[in-house]
Amino acid sequence: MDYTNAAIFIILAFSLGFIMIMNRDRIPTQLRRGMALIAAVMVLFAFYLIVYSFLSSGSS
Repeated sequence: MDYTNAAIFIILAFSLGFIMIMNRDRIPTQLRRGMALIAAVMVLFAFYLIVYSFLSSGSS
């Protein structure tokens, strides 16, 4: 199985989370909660993809 798209998503999700943490003072208060929620969901899904790829790597 090709994990190129998953790898790109994982890198982007962690980058978004890092940017949200580093620039939390510059983000307008109206957008802060929604963007933080979206970033958290993306990072959690990225962790799921990492675990899934490790567990399914032996079966292919």
